[in-house]
This record gives sequence, C-alpha cells and structure tokens, in this order.
Amino acid sequence: MGGLPGSGVVADNGVVGWWLVDGGDDVPGRVLAGPFPDRATAGWSGTALADGSAARPAYGVRRADGSLRRRPSPQEWAWLDHLTAQLDRLPEDWAPLLAEEDPLTTLVVEVTAALNEAGLPLHDATGAGGALGGACLTPTPDLDGVVVAWRQHDRMSLDQVHGAMADSAVQQAMNRALAEVLAIRGLAPEAWGGAVVVRREA
Repeated sequence: MGGLPGSGVVADNGVVGWWLVDGGDDVPGRVLAGPFPDRATAGWSGTALADGSAARPAYGVRRADGSLRRRPSPQEWAWLDHLTAQLDRLPEDWAPLLAEEDPLTTLVVEVTAALNEAGLPLHDATGAGGALGGACLTPTPDLDGVVVAWRQHDRMSLDQVHGAMADSAVQQAMNRALAEVLAIRGLAPEAWGGAVVVRREA
C-alpha cells in the first residue's frame, strides 16, 4: 500500500467516517487508508497511492478484517431529507394515483432526483414559493408515465414583464433543458406537446 501523508489506517473499528477503499460499488471494499474528515479529502488522497491502485472514497465503519461496513453518510441523509421535501411539493391529486410499490411512484422519485441533482427544483404550487416556478410533474397513467414541464416565475408566466415572445421562448428553452437533463440521466424523455413525457420501462 502506498504511503498517504497524515492518513494512516486507524485500527479502531468503532470509527465511523470516510475511508479510501478498493473494489467496486457492489462489494464492501478493503480499507486502504483513513478515516478522513470528508469525502473530498478521501478522494484527493486516493491519487497519492504510490502503487497506482484503484481507490474510491466510501463512508462506514472499518471491520476487524480490514473491510468496510457501509453506512449512509451525513451527506446522503441530507440528500434524502431534501428529496423528501421536494416530493412533498407534488400536488395532492398524486396521492390516489400512486402507491408506494407502484413502478410509477419509483419513476416519479427517479425523475425528481435527476432534476434536483441538476439544480432544478420542483414547483411548489401550494407553498410559500409558488410564484418562483420550477419543474411540474403530472402523473399520466394512460401514458404509463410522467409528463414533465417547466413553470417559470410569475413575472415571466403571469405578469409577462418581458412580453409574450420572451415568455414563450424561455418556456421552450427550459422544456428543452429538462428533456436534455432527463436524457443524459437515461430516462428517455419523449416530446409531448410543449413538454416531455417519461415512461416506465416495459
């Protein structure tokens, strides 16, 4: 194992933190070094391995055998809290259409996550920020999917302070952006009027 300045492997198996491990995402991984104060430090330290071993940061507890018992990181918990808050913005008429085990529900979560990871929030139609705009998701059981469209700030969409032409042009641009983001994430959006529809996999 190559030397990593200031980051020798700690023997205390009770330490929970970021570690540098080998192996793929589907295996526990052998701890190479750590713990580190954060993911970024662990990642940068991976480039310092003298033997060129493939290494990646992972969060958890080091077992006595040198493998890692994975645990959700504080960042993952924060992300899940954020995602839950975003899903709470969905209109109430979603409730009777979706069940927890329904594949359409899973698709809604995937679409919401993909948009939020790109920095695009859901529109909070009934909340205090309703005027701010965001992505609107509409369940479409008949299409076996979710229609996705952008909702601009009230200044553009309702007040049209820059005129109807600017409103229309920006709307088209944002809907194209939504489609590109979803396509990059492998969700295969299809044109649906001025919006897009993402369907469940067959």
